[in-house]
Amino acid sequence: MADSVTEPQKSGLGRYLPLIAVLIGAGVGYYFFQDYLSFQALADNREALLAFRDENYVLTVAAFMLAYTLIVAFSLPGATVATLTGGFLFATFPGVLFNVTAATLGATAIFLAVQTSFGDRIAARLEGSEGLQKRFKEAIDENQWSALFLLRLVPAVPFFVANVLPALFKVPLKRYVITTFFGIMPGALVYTSVGAGLGEVFERGDTPDLGIIFEPQILFPILGLCALALLPIVLKAVRGRKGI
Repeated sequence: MADSVTEPQKSGLGRYLPLIAVLIGAGVGYYFFQDYLSFQALADNREALLAFRDENYVLTVAAFMLAYTLIVAFSLPGATVATLTGGFLFATFPGVLFNVTAATLGATAIFLAVQTSFGDRIAARLEGSEGLQKRFKEAIDENQWSALFLLRLVPAVPFFVANVLPALFKVPLKRYVITTFFGIMPGALVYTSVGAGLGEVFERGDTPDLGIIFEPQILFPILGLCALALLPIVLKAVRGRKGI
């Protein structure tokens, strides 16, 4: 009898272990590495990083992608600096591929942690709810591809929110990974290209313009992609009203 009671308790605790690991990793990472996840740290160590890359290119790629993945998985405040570093060390290409792949891996890790811990339970509650909550859940379910791409493309949506929110709506893993990889690519390309030009920025003693993504020549194409992602949702709504 004792065994039958203890087992559900263990399985219940085990459900939260991934999220607990993420929270512990976030706390440890923030305490010990926050000073290293800054633009100033990159500027101070740029020559050593370039020298190490020249002597150990494959190892540098592996170490960089692992560090970037952990930064995103633990939601540490250094993802933008990591993206700049990817461009600085590896140029716009293949730097953007390293950045996007690592960011997707980290985002997937935190997505799975949240979904495993309580995402499925919240999704079940939303499915059984009534009124506005139910209509919102149904709208998301009917337009998952578009909604996920919009979360990634809209610059105003924090990366952490876009990582966690889909876990609460029972989004399939494959769909989440695909929309994350391609959805973050435009923004990643912009910041990776900024990172690729950091050599000149360092020589001038300046700091990079991280607000470049809101410049018209950058923002308008991204908003165009947002409009394309939104189009299926609008068409469905119009057809629904007309009874098509």
